[in-house]
Amino acid sequence: MTPPLEGMVPWPADITERYRARGYWTGETLGSAFDRSVAAHADRVAVVEGDRRLTYRQLAGLVDRLARHLVEREIVGGARVVFQLPNVLEFVVAYFACLKVGAIPLACLPAHRHAEIEYLARFTEASAWFLPSTFRGFDYVAMAEELRAGLPSLREIWVAGDRVGSGMTRFADLLADPGATRAAATTRAVTTARAHPQPSDVAVFQLSGGTTGLPKVIPRTHDDYLYNSRVFAAITGVDRETVLLVTVPISHNFPLACPGIQGTLLAGGRVVLGPSPDAETVFSLVERERVTWLPAVPASVIGWLNDPRITRTDLTSVRTLAVGGSRLNPEPARRTLSEMGPVLMQVFGMAEGLLCSTRAGDPAEVIVETQGRPASDGDEIRIVDDDGKEVSPGQIGELQCRGPYTIRGYYRAPEHNRAAFTDDGFYRTGDMVRMHPSGNIVVEGRKKDLINRGGEKISAEEVENLILSHPAVLNVAVVAVPDEVLGERACACVMLRPGTTLTLADLTDFLLREKRIAKFKLPERLQVRDRFPTTAVGKISKKDLREEVRGLS
Repeated sequence: MTPPLEGMVPWPADITERYRARGYWTGETLGSAFDRSVAAHADRVAVVEGDRRLTYRQLAGLVDRLARHLVEREIVGGARVVFQLPNVLEFVVAYFACLKVGAIPLACLPAHRHAEIEYLARFTEASAWFLPSTFRGFDYVAMAEELRAGLPSLREIWVAGDRVGSGMTRFADLLADPGATRAAATTRAVTTARAHPQPSDVAVFQLSGGTTGLPKVIPRTHDDYLYNSRVFAAITGVDRETVLLVTVPISHNFPLACPGIQGTLLAGGRVVLGPSPDAETVFSLVERERVTWLPAVPASVIGWLNDPRITRTDLTSVRTLAVGGSRLNPEPARRTLSEMGPVLMQVFGMAEGLLCSTRAGDPAEVIVETQGRPASDGDEIRIVDDDGKEVSPGQIGELQCRGPYTIRGYYRAPEHNRAAFTDDGFYRTGDMVRMHPSGNIVVEGRKKDLINRGGEKISAEEVENLILSHPAVLNVAVVAVPDEVLGERACACVMLRPGTTLTLADLTDFLLREKRIAKFKLPERLQVRDRFPTTAVGKISKKDLREEVRGLS
């Protein structure tokens, strides 16, 4: 049996009582909420992946079969399970099976490799690992064979695919009907095993989205993660008629629970899983399944807007295009409203908790210019300067937050927690924001994304938005490069539209004459690129881009 979790930072008792009294936390686990949704929507289609279509009743049958196998193997009651499956049905089955028996999914990404998996599995003392046999040309079975000897707590490796290694188990075999006798024995085992999670138990381990170092582990409880999905579903219009298309990596917090597959299935809607966010995949699935709710990152949206098929595709079923992960700048935001209609919703959130979004019915300029406002009336936010003092309205500062679905500390990270959280429990997000006159937040970048040019702070995202309006520019990222005199200077890395050219002189002339920005904000280097390095969820990786640019200095 896995030892009890240690290294947790609980909510204070008085705060817990307040959240329960206000109805944020309902005393229900995610597994029981799933069972109630199944009972209410048994014959409706729950999940679609390729040619596979399952009703809620069929999905629940597979979840329960897998749950019995987890109990038999004592993968229950706080056991950590590495999730590295792509956007496939097996992920959904495994996720809800773990939630029902109290095993904790560790939400890794298919893009993670030896270094990340070895560190995370060892750090969390993972007991099991769900993985594909291969995905996008990478051999996960071979990686598991290399790593498992150095992971003494790892007892089970379950493979979605036909090829498995020695001592591994095919996922399909776990879904075989165990028969009445075995099922009865497993039912008896459930009554004695630690297979009944409590609402205050950890439900899921998410991973931090930091750009430096290995990820921190984020503990989300049944109480807070259930509320996370329910409150965001309520304000973003997710209900039993919703058809959600997930093409970004499914284990990331945004597509998983904001409201994501979790919120959609708890509401009785339908989840459609796609293998890629490329225009061909997305457009075809929207047409075929009449998708209504579409989460995306800005890079994908920009790609769709520049794909000629957008004018030939029926996208009229889409009611919400939720863009998050990073800020969608005003230029592509306006194009989205112009070419797709009033469907855009900007989302700003973090796996640590706080969720903000614009709302249906907001003025167009608010949707274009801001990243929304908090989802819950229990969210508390403040914007502070380097000394921790709140800034004046409209000034840029660091966002701090706390609330009924924002963690009070990372898992087993006491030293980091002392820096990441204030004494009164606010999370220091590292995001630089300002308050818009509408009461919404405008994200100006990460604290480390501000370029300090001789004491003058330059918002990389501000300059990026201005450069995006240049007719030759398809996409842009502005990063800092070291300077012996000024400390840092700005380098604009651009991808150009076909058949166009751009020089640094052309760009600075455009920014000075057309946009009339201060001279200190002008990029002092220009790099034309065919591609940008990206993170596992499709965001431009500023960390990798900085290293590449500096390597060419």
